Amino acid sequence: MTTVPNEPYRRPSFGFLYLPPYRVQGYSIAGEETFVQVPELDVCFDIGRAPRLALTSNHVALTHGHMDHAAGLAYYFSQRNFQGMGVGTVLCHPLLVDAINKVMTAWIDVERQRTPYKLVAMQPGDEVELKNHIFLRAFKTDHSDESLGFVVVEKRSKLKDAYAMYPQEKLVELKKAGEEITYTREIPLIAYMGDTGPGDHFAREDVANARILITECTFLEQGHRSRARAGKHLHLLDLAEILPNMKAKHVVLTHLSRRTHLGQAREALDAVLTAEQQARIHILMDYRTNRARYKQQVADAEGTSTPPPPEPSEAQA
Repeated sequence: MTTVPNEPYRRPSFGFLYLPPYRVQGYSIAGEETFVQVPELDVCFDIGRAPRLALTSNHVALTHGHMDHAAGLAYYFSQRNFQGMGVGTVLCHPLLVDAINKVMTAWIDVERQRTPYKLVAMQPGDEVELKNHIFLRAFKTDHSDESLGFVVVEKRSKLKDAYAMYPQEKLVELKKAGEEITYTREIPLIAYMGDTGPGDHFAREDVANARILITECTFLEQGHRSRARAGKHLHLLDLAEILPNMKAKHVVLTHLSRRTHLGQAREALDAVLTAEQQARIHILMDYRTNRARYKQQVADAEGTSTPPPPEPSEAQA
């Protein structure tokens, strides 16, 4: 009897959520690969192994240098150049700049060609404009290596209340005279925490008030809180303590372990979180649940009948 070999391993589908007006898409498995892209904001948080999906972002906000988050940096720069997409920009901790430069220099010797690239060192508090009036701000997080989190804020110029009743011509006159008649209002849009343990960075005003919070939650199992502490990751019990102070309409969980079955993950969340908290939670890699949710969104937009219920969640892959 002839033995037929098994097919090669197939990579699981990317995670995808439509959280109007943003798409949150990518792949995140602890220790393997993490990248999370928001196309509408022209940014990819971390780069993983630089899959084709991530190449379209002109900016990569790199949280730290661990391989599962940063392995694809050279490929990201190379493929964007090869495909005529322009020079990509990586925003990273200052301590990573020299190391990344060395990586790119090494590839010159390997490939016998020079790939253009751009690095921007980001100290905590530094900002870079992603799009008109949309800024990316870095802040310090708490991981086993130097690490950053990022929050995307929209800055809107607003007329001060004292001038609300002034006619337009008077406002123009005051502005020409150098009078400060406006102030800047900040609207936190998305906070991305990267790999981190709990801490004051979750209490930041721009993080706590972000419309979407994307955060790791590596450990869910009871008794594993000490392991989370050792690696400076979040445990589900940490998340339960953090959520009451978060105003985000949507909380996207990333960086779950491969050993965690999605059914078990849901059971763990059910046991610890309130119904209100669970209603805000999305697991990026819960493909079937997220796919069913998206189909319902399409049906609602088109005014068609309700799609069938979601299929049972499959194992984390």
